[in-house]
Amino acid sequence: MVNIRNATEQDAKSLAYIQTESWKSAFRGILSEGDLVKHTELDKTEAMYGQVLQNPNIRVLLETVSGKPHCMAAWGPNRAVLGVQTAELICIHSLPDKWRQGYGSMMMDRILADMREAGFSEVMLWVFEQNQRARKFYEKHGFSLTERTQNGFGAVELMYSRKL
Repeated sequence: MVNIRNATEQDAKSLAYIQTESWKSAFRGILSEGDLVKHTELDKTEAMYGQVLQNPNIRVLLETVSGKPHCMAAWGPNRAVLGVQTAELICIHSLPDKWRQGYGSMMMDRILADMREAGFSEVMLWVFEQNQRARKFYEKHGFSLTERTQNGFGAVELMYSRKL
């Protein structure tokens, strides 16, 4: 049984666990070992989500599978000054034990529906250039590579976007 709901402050520990475990698997070999260790500290990530969940501009979702937290996502107005009609998928992370089983796609479908309902007409996101698994996932969901790049955590990030 899958349930996707808005996260609450009581979910900060689960959100942090999902993100840090996802990062450890997905970004090994993309980020330096030092950066990976630094950005996967559970206590600091939990504190960060405690603050994020208080921001009314950021929507955080939690997906449970058979009652256990599995996937999380955060989105809001874009931070790249692309206009008020463009949302940003800030992050989507899931525990690696269930990758490629459709749970991330369920979360993506919910995110895109919520963005449309909120009045956005486009969505953008940043993804590490070397993260081929994630890039294929986004392309499967209709995202296209743009020409914009940035440096994130010492690695090249590419901007993807799509119409809603």
